[in-house]
Amino acid sequence: MGTNSSRTKGVPEGVSVQEYIDSLVNEHTITVFSKSYCPYCRSAKSLLQKEYADQDIEIVELDQLEDGSTIQDALEDKTGQRTVPNIFVKKQHIGGNDDTQAAHRAGKLKELLAV
Repeated sequence: MGTNSSRTKGVPEGVSVQEYIDSLVNEHTITVFSKSYCPYCRSAKSLLQKEYADQDIEIVELDQLEDGSTIQDALEDKTGQRTVPNIFVKKQHIGGNDDTQAAHRAGKLKELLAV
């Protein structure tokens, strides 16, 4: 069974924001950068937690972190996407809610997770 966790601590001292993002993306099968109040984030998290509950899913609620906006800026630099959710699967950026829902419907998410 996978783990579904939410973190409240942001970037550890002595680690760059980019290193922090990369470490999360590298350590977890699925990493979701989210905002707790965002309906698109809720939709994506719901899909992932329901359909892929056996996967290691890390959820980072940017609005609940002191340095959430700094992390969001770094995500934009890394992915070209400013909006949330900003989702990575197996170290690959797959986009936001619409992209994730479409990848799920097309079976591409399952394929990516099977690799």
